[in-house]
Amino acid sequence: MQNFRPLLILLPVVLALLVLFSLIAPETPTTQPTEVAYTEFKRDLRDARIASVVVEGQKIEAQMHAPNEEPGATVTTYLPEFGDPELLPLLEAQDVRVEVREVVENGAAVWLVALLPWVIILGIWFLIWRRFAGGGAGGLGGRDIKDFLGGSATKETAGPIKVRFADVAGQENAKREVAELVEYLRQPQKYTALGAEVPHGVLLVGPPGTGKTLLARALAGEAGVPFFHISASEFIEVFVGVGASRVRKMFDEAKKRAPCIIFMDELDSVGRVRGTGFGGGHDEREQTLNQILAEMDGFSGHETVIVLAATNRPDVLDPALLRPGRFDRHVSLELPDRNARTQILRVHTRHVPVAEDVDLATVAAGTPGFSGADLKNLVNEAAMAAARTGEKAVAMRHFEQMRDRILLGTVRTLAIKPEERHRLAVHESGHTAVAYYLPESDPPYKVTIIPHGRALGGMQQLPEEERHTLTEAYLRDRLAVTLAGRAAEHLFLDSISSGAEDDIRVATQLARAMVGRWGMSEEIGPIDVRESDEHPFLGREIAQPRHFSEATAEAADTAVRKLLKEAECRATEVLKAHRGAFEKLVAELEAKETLERPRIKDCLDSGAATAGTEPAATACA
Repeated sequence: MQNFRPLLILLPVVLALLVLFSLIAPETPTTQPTEVAYTEFKRDLRDARIASVVVEGQKIEAQMHAPNEEPGATVTTYLPEFGDPELLPLLEAQDVRVEVREVVENGAAVWLVALLPWVIILGIWFLIWRRFAGGGAGGLGGRDIKDFLGGSATKETAGPIKVRFADVAGQENAKREVAELVEYLRQPQKYTALGAEVPHGVLLVGPPGTGKTLLARALAGEAGVPFFHISASEFIEVFVGVGASRVRKMFDEAKKRAPCIIFMDELDSVGRVRGTGFGGGHDEREQTLNQILAEMDGFSGHETVIVLAATNRPDVLDPALLRPGRFDRHVSLELPDRNARTQILRVHTRHVPVAEDVDLATVAAGTPGFSGADLKNLVNEAAMAAARTGEKAVAMRHFEQMRDRILLGTVRTLAIKPEERHRLAVHESGHTAVAYYLPESDPPYKVTIIPHGRALGGMQQLPEEERHTLTEAYLRDRLAVTLAGRAAEHLFLDSISSGAEDDIRVATQLARAMVGRWGMSEEIGPIDVRESDEHPFLGREIAQPRHFSEATAEAADTAVRKLLKEAECRATEVLKAHRGAFEKLVAELEAKETLERPRIKDCLDSGAATAGTEPAATACA
């Protein structure tokens, strides 16, 4: 019946249009005129039996005289193709009324032109109907209006899930948090017999790419239960109430399939703090959130349905979502450390043929700050690089090339003048030398003057050990390394360039954090004077209202300026103390364009004899 619904609605519309056209159409005569020969028409004209004629092109329609007052019969005839010059004088002589009409070329074309607007209107209406009821490519996916309004966007994974906790490498703490739920899903009677209730809501929090979705699938795979997954944004539709209806349907389906797991990804798209929408906050998103809260409160306590949700924006979630009884257990997934990165690389290279020279621990050490998704991408890029060159296995050089490509960007072909190339070598050698000589700095790993991405060159540092807290000595050395390129240009070229733009930006941000967040300034002390807060998972600053005076802000600016000046002075003193080794490094870098750690060490160790105690400590005090 649903297939014929459009036809049933179209039928009265078509009938109404036919009635309309019948009313506005010109009236047609009830009797058809008699067609006669042209010679007979001229004979009747000479005998004065013609009252009037209508000429339309070659066609002549004549009204005959009747014996009485009533109109006579109507006859039609056609002029010969060569015409008749006697006809018009004869009509005037007989005092016949003559009417000339414009020739209508094609009556069907006129009707088509008149019908065209109605056809367009009907076509648009039918396409709209198909969009909402017939399942076009941009419509409702084959569902009718009733299914659309009351349907669920939940997708149940077909077949058993093959992912296990062993496939989730580098998140041991998070796995321990959710592992106890496995036994509850396998043997719920063991807990319900004692009246225990396992948390129904578990919120997975962490930066993008840390494996939140993978951990949820691994939990379902270990427990062997159905797994329903959905992105929270799929609840939101243009019609108000659709999202709430889908939430009800989703929880009803899950309760029927219990024990099971519901996983909602990107919870922040629907779970933001209420009261921020238009119209008093009663928009579709907030109604959907209200329904989620109501459904999670509606569990009886003995229904083995666990709701997992993932987000990288816990700061914007509505507090009602986080209270006990809902998402009351929070599991944090952090960026992996060196050992965890090694484990993740082993997981992703299980089905990748690697050469004998590949050391995954070394690769892991060279990828600080990489997430699990980043490491997976690194393995894939290395495999593609090996395939492009026809290799049978992925070698260490492929991992190093792809790591540099991810960190620095794609290598660019750029024509650089010799003097600009020398300035670039001085700048990058400044970063490298200061990073090598300062005791608390991370040692340099590679330096290059080959353009990558938007940068003309770069220097990479790799920490020898993972740092969980940053000391003031380490941060001061880091400031000096950041400004060392500018200091080297000023010291050895007697001028500075725009190449230090990004260095100044990074150094200023770090100095402001030292002063405003960590209290590493004697003038300011332990006071929070930051104007923005760094998001813990997105790695960017979020503005916040100022809560300190203008005088405090001015003092903070002065303290930041002092830190930056001291850092640049320390970098300058280090370069002065090792001038010979620095110049050797510049020459080697100009010749080779890229230097690895062993070659950097060979160049800079030659200046170790002139380096005693650090001169910058007294010169910049």
